[in-house]
Amino acid sequence: MVVEQIPGFDLVGLCARTKNENEADASTAQIAPLWEKFSTEAAPKFTGAPQIYGVYTNYESDHSGLFDIYACSDLLSTDMSEDFKPIHVQSGKYLVFSAQGEMPQTVIDLWGEIWNYFSSPDCPHQRAYTTDFEHYLSPNEIRVAISIK
Repeated sequence: MVVEQIPGFDLVGLCARTKNENEADASTAQIAPLWEKFSTEAAPKFTGAPQIYGVYTNYESDHSGLFDIYACSDLLSTDMSEDFKPIHVQSGKYLVFSAQGEMPQTVIDLWGEIWNYFSSPDCPHQRAYTTDFEHYLSPNEIRVAISIK
C-alpha cells in the first residue's frame, strides 16, 4: 500500500444505497446486482477504452453505516438511460491498496485486507469516509483507494 495525493475526477454510472451488513445477505445485497446491471446496460455501449470504477461515497457514518455505491466509468455513450448519474471523486489523500487475481474474489479478499488494516489497534492512518474507489486496471487487476485524514 502507498499514500497518494489524487486529484478529483468525474465519472458516470449507476448508484445504489446499502451498508456492509446488507451485503452479507443475498436477499438484501445491492452491490452484485448493481454491477450486473452496469455490465448489461453500460458495457455494450462503451466507446473507446473506458476506465471502470466502483465509487463509495455519501457515508452515513463509518464502515457500519449506509453509503452510496456507484458502478461507473469515465467513458459512456450519450444514449444511456436516466438511471446513469454523474459522480465526482474528491481530490485528497488516499491510501492505495492493489491486488491481482480472479475477480470478484480478488476484490473481496482485498476489501478484507483493507478492513483488517484499518481495524488494527496500531493502524497509523484514519479513514476520512469521504470518497473511496476501486479502479479496475484490467480484468484481473484492481487498485482500491481509501480516503484518509
